[in-house]
Amino acid sequence: MTTTQHEPEQVEAYPEHFEPPHGPTWRLIFGPGLVRGVWVAGLFFVLGMLLVAGLRFWWGWDPVWLWDVILPIAGMVTAPIGFLGGIGAFDYWLHYISGRPTRPEDHSGHGARTWKDYFRVNTDHKVIGIQYLVTTFTFFTIGGLMAMFFRAELAQPGLQFLDSQTFNGLVSAHATLMIFLFIIPAFAGIANFVVPLMLGAPDMAFPRLNALSYWLLPIAGVLFLASFLAPGGSFATGWTGYAPLAEGQPLGQTFFNMGVQWAGASSVMTALNFLVTIITMRAPGMTFWRMPLLVWANFTTSLLVVIATPFIAGSQFFVMFDRIMHTSFFTPEGGGYALGYQHIFWFYSHPAVYIMMLPGFGIVSEVISANARKPIFGYRLMALSLVGILFLGFSVWAHHMFVAGMADWLRVPMMITTLLIAIPTGIKVFSWIATLWRGRIHLTTPMLFALGFVTMFVIGGLSGIYLGSVPIDIAASDTYFIVAHIHYVLFGGSVFTIFAGVYFWFPKMTGRMYDERLGKLHFWLTFVSFNATFFPMHYIGLRGMPRRVFDYDEAFGDLNFVITIASFVLGASFVVFVYNVVQSWVRGPVADANPWRAHSLEWQVSSPPPIFNFDEIPQVVGGPYEYGVPGARHAVMRSGEAAREVQHA
Repeated sequence: MTTTQHEPEQVEAYPEHFEPPHGPTWRLIFGPGLVRGVWVAGLFFVLGMLLVAGLRFWWGWDPVWLWDVILPIAGMVTAPIGFLGGIGAFDYWLHYISGRPTRPEDHSGHGARTWKDYFRVNTDHKVIGIQYLVTTFTFFTIGGLMAMFFRAELAQPGLQFLDSQTFNGLVSAHATLMIFLFIIPAFAGIANFVVPLMLGAPDMAFPRLNALSYWLLPIAGVLFLASFLAPGGSFATGWTGYAPLAEGQPLGQTFFNMGVQWAGASSVMTALNFLVTIITMRAPGMTFWRMPLLVWANFTTSLLVVIATPFIAGSQFFVMFDRIMHTSFFTPEGGGYALGYQHIFWFYSHPAVYIMMLPGFGIVSEVISANARKPIFGYRLMALSLVGILFLGFSVWAHHMFVAGMADWLRVPMMITTLLIAIPTGIKVFSWIATLWRGRIHLTTPMLFALGFVTMFVIGGLSGIYLGSVPIDIAASDTYFIVAHIHYVLFGGSVFTIFAGVYFWFPKMTGRMYDERLGKLHFWLTFVSFNATFFPMHYIGLRGMPRRVFDYDEAFGDLNFVITIASFVLGASFVVFVYNVVQSWVRGPVADANPWRAHSLEWQVSSPPPIFNFDEIPQVVGGPYEYGVPGARHAVMRSGEAAREVQHA
């Protein structure tokens, strides 16, 4: 029956099991959102506190109100669960678990119609990707400010501004935020936005789990930062949190132990989602050998996360048990094995280096191929080298323990595997160089950051080969040579690729173009100040300056002053990035659907994409990098019925 203009407009009716909405005040306080999240978190904190105190009273333990025990349960377990429940992360599941009829999916929590939707539980992978990126760059800013504080202290020998515990806390929190709250989840944010589009999928496989995985991140970040408010100050054991040193730390150490658990749970949920999405939701014709390398990179990274993350979770639980329950997993006085912590920790944390690198490899492959207008050289070998890194990454953990007292016979095998992993990494570097060879190179901002990554990562990789050699590692261990190495790998490597990815997909995310001049200014300020900050650390490290110290010999004073000045310029360069992003997002010129003339599927839809990505089911007919090949297409758009006919032909 056709509705005419004379018929009254139909009013949307709620199904019988839906309650009519209450007024705006009721919805603000009791509806899912940040307001309900805050007061429910407070309620759960009180319940957790009463639970612990009640059990201690029941068992006759004195004192009843022992905050070293109450805070980990009430403040770091029950309160975060209450917050997640309050913002609505569990509403859908609790609704049908309680036995009520299943709600029909109206997609009201999917997609961003106003800016307020970014502050709610949202099931759209594109919204979640932007939530990830804005949150991680917020923590990047906080971690960078911490670095500027302790670099100001290190500008000259002696104590200027900070005491030793505060200095150690700032160094520890800086590294922790940069690793667990920036690099790893920033890559997850870019992949969240891009990977389903690259696959031709309407969303991630588990949209609600995807939303939950994001909201675990702010909890972890708040715990890390709240450690500064704990009695005795923040955790001061570095981002590694070595036992048995960690067991004698103030209460702030427990904030680290639990923050890592929440961040790790987020990573595992995201990784499982990526694996299922990549395996089961590829568009018709999208075989594994037609997937973009960014998808390959996130596939192997997700396998690393799922396999390795439980090890760091276990190590932090064991430390917390030693601290609170007086067990002896790592305390030698009780028969514990102190080196056991290092084995468990590094069995996660060296693969974690590749968790922080492989997505960047994928981003650089996309950027270089599109801006050089050439197919990726050795595509299949590039994909297989990612798999090779996945397997070899689990065989090198003990090279971090060459000076920890390990058996001599174990050093040589670990040295060999450490040097072997340079082979698949070298394959990627030579492939990028071969892709650039005789290409029609466009030096856009993302291309500059990609090229900067290649050069900086080679320097970090070469110093890594030096450190993989036992004699050199023994001489350079715990010096500023190590600080230089890890920053060339993680900042010159990971952070440069994150910037490249943000600039490259900024038009797709926002529908606006960034300011190219400001982007290039950001790159050159970052590139020059980064090298001026960290390259001299190789020299002062080999001259004998130890890392993680708040005071040092006067002979290193002049170079440290130069390093501090350069680090402040590096911090200022980020202001250019923030201004460019905010200004362009609000007032930038409208972007074309495909400003880079790229071939992969995300560029075949509007900018920003439709809520469910594709109005028609894409049919993949070729590889994603066939630049310069006459008539080559990665995919064609067909109607749903036509696509099904092609698929079953």
